[in-house]
Amino acid sequence: MAVKLRLQRHGKKGSPFYHIVAADSRSPRDGKFIERIGSYNPNTNPATIQLDNSKAIQWLNNGAQPTDTVRAMLSYTGVLYRQHLQKGVLKGAFSQEEADKRFEAWSADKSNKVQGKKDRLAKEKNDNLSKMMKHEREVNENRLKAITAAAEAASASANAVEAPATEAPAEEAPAAEEAGDNAEA
Repeated sequence: MAVKLRLQRHGKKGSPFYHIVAADSRSPRDGKFIERIGSYNPNTNPATIQLDNSKAIQWLNNGAQPTDTVRAMLSYTGVLYRQHLQKGVLKGAFSQEEADKRFEAWSADKSNKVQGKKDRLAKEKNDNLSKMMKHEREVNENRLKAITAAAEAASASANAVEAPATEAPAEEAPAAEEAGDNAEA
C-alpha cells in the first residue's frame, strides 16, 4: 500500500478549506484516509497552515510520499528542514542541540518574514483606504462647489429677472416725457 500525504477538500463552493491527510494513494480525493495531520485555509492572506510536525515527520520517515502542494507546505512550515537536520544528527554530522539551534534560528527568521508580510498588507490596506477617503472628500467638495455655484447662478438670474420688471416702467416714463416735450416744442 502506497501512502501519500495529500489534501482533502472541504468547505463550500468558492470557499475551499483543506485537511492534510495521510491516505492510501488508491483512495479517492475526499474518501477514506488513514490519519489527519493538519489543515490548510487558502482564504486568508497569508494562507493559514496548521500542521502537526511530529506526525508529518513520522509519516515521512515511514515512507509516505507528499504531493507537490503538500511538499511545498511542509517546506514552508519547516517540516522538511527539521527532517533534514534529524538525518544529519543520525549520521553524526552535528549534535541534537546544534540541530535544535539551527531550526530555532530558521523558525525565527521565517516568523519575521511572515509578520513582515502581514504588516505590509495591513499598511497597504490602510493606505488604500485613506487614499479612497481623500478622493471621496475631493469629489464631495467639488459637488458642493458645483451645487452652490448653480444655486448662486439661479438666485442671480431670478433677481435679474425680477429687477428689470420693476425698473422697466421707470425707464419708459422718462422716455414718454421726452416724447411729450418734443411734441410741445
